[in-house]
Amino acid sequence: MTAPLRSAAWFSGTDEVAVLHRVALRLGPEDLGKPVIGIADTASDLNPCNAGFTALAEQVAEGVRAAGGIPVRFPVMSLGEDLMKPSAMLYRNLVAMELEETARAYPLDGVVHLANCDKTVPAALMAAASADLPALLLLGGARSAPEFRGRPLGAGTDLWRALDDRRAGTLDDTGWRDLERCLTCAGPGACNVMGTASTLAMLSEALGMALPGTALLDAVGPGIEQAARDTGARVVALVHEDRRPSAQMTQAALDTAIRVLAAVGGSTNAVIHLAAIAGRLGLDASLTRMDALWRDVPLLADVEPCGSGLVHRLHRDGGLPTLLAALDAALAERAADGRTWAEVVADFPAPGLPGSLIHTLDSPVLPAPTLAAVHGSLAPSGAVIKVAAATPDLLTHTGRAVVFDSYADMRTRLDDPELDVTAADVLVVRGCGPVGVPGMPEWGMAPIPQRLVEQGVRDLVRISDGRMSGTSFGTVVLHVAPESAVGGPLGLVRDGDPIRLDVPARRLELVVDPAELDRRRSTAPPPPTSAEHLRGWPRLYADHVLQADRGADLDFLTAPTPAHRRFVAPVVGRS
Repeated sequence: MTAPLRSAAWFSGTDEVAVLHRVALRLGPEDLGKPVIGIADTASDLNPCNAGFTALAEQVAEGVRAAGGIPVRFPVMSLGEDLMKPSAMLYRNLVAMELEETARAYPLDGVVHLANCDKTVPAALMAAASADLPALLLLGGARSAPEFRGRPLGAGTDLWRALDDRRAGTLDDTGWRDLERCLTCAGPGACNVMGTASTLAMLSEALGMALPGTALLDAVGPGIEQAARDTGARVVALVHEDRRPSAQMTQAALDTAIRVLAAVGGSTNAVIHLAAIAGRLGLDASLTRMDALWRDVPLLADVEPCGSGLVHRLHRDGGLPTLLAALDAALAERAADGRTWAEVVADFPAPGLPGSLIHTLDSPVLPAPTLAAVHGSLAPSGAVIKVAAATPDLLTHTGRAVVFDSYADMRTRLDDPELDVTAADVLVVRGCGPVGVPGMPEWGMAPIPQRLVEQGVRDLVRISDGRMSGTSFGTVVLHVAPESAVGGPLGLVRDGDPIRLDVPARRLELVVDPAELDRRRSTAPPPPTSAEHLRGWPRLYADHVLQADRGADLDFLTAPTPAHRRFVAPVVGRS
């Protein structure tokens, strides 16, 4: 039986209110009873990752109309990671609220979310979870990979590597300019490595919120155009089936997504986003649960920054369905198209074929774990490290702290020839958490001090309450919680303090006598407040944002139990 349409509360009837509503949307008698599908358009000239949606929105609308629905496009704030300061992360929760409230206030029966750049995808998933109207994401695909010095250019990752070469003096000004020109030629789309955008695209598919095989499409071409039409049509079917995100994003699907994150060596940012999505659903994505699920998952996707290939080849080799087959995971669960994953994977290449970037469990790219959560006196609520991108010899390490109180302090002093730093030290960059900036920017991967990089040093242990780009790499402990700005122990570290990292034991310790820490705590000045953010959204964010281990969502947006997810019925009357 077809479920009653939510939009009927606006359009059914003969009174003046129903007439006004039908006129506003230009509906005729033949349109009554058709589901109204919102197309949440994040296209923007300020966001190159999402630029392709200008053309794809009409393809989605075509799919909606072909399936008997009424497409309605509406604009959404676009979160462009490259240009938004201090961080697109500051506005992820705002966009999630915008999407949820648009769905709540308007006569929508379902939604297609156009999402690609790093924070637009989790914002859409968080909103879909809270609104719980039938919904899917159309992911905008990866940009091309022009060649730089004889090899395809991995966006982001190769830039960080080139930065080290430039700082070491092995990449001259001409080479640096050539790199910039090459990056510019890549065109629209998300980063073509396993950065945050590609990671979240795969997790969206694993959660049943994007059609199978659509996560890693090229940003331009017939494949993504067909995916747009199919997504529009499928959301109409989801409305008739009354199949909602709460039926897709279950604890089992969430656990699968957590394991997929490890198998692809995905972005550490996804740890925060999964926690936020779980918080909207009343599910468990605690660091303890994640670490337990990560422990036996090796690296199966040979993709930068942890591997060698780019996501275009990963898509060619089967993408998420083939990876699930390699994991032997969730095959009884339902994909976004309604089939079980066991049915889906039968249509995709097997893992481990000659030349495939997707390996099998018995022949992985790297052994488990690829990610780990650590706790201890320096991170009572936890922190995260991407093991697969770290230097193995540094995963168990004790060194002196070299402390930077902010990003500006780090950039000012890092290359000072007088800075007392060695390859055995631990760089601490604090004041970068959700409250401290606010917005938790990607400042955690401090560059190697120039004096050391000139000596050939390419990695140090670095610790921060901030994040790092999913395209980054190194032995970097991130998301330390509680952050320094809210009184976390990271704020008590002084230059020269011993810090012990023991990833096998999952520990991060500040090796300082507790009595001394109590003395420091009693005399510590209050954390600085940024004068730039005393009003508006940043003020609201800083007052209500949760810590990283809880997804950095706002405290009034989380769902204590699954029962808190549902919309109340709309009240429709004269405006």
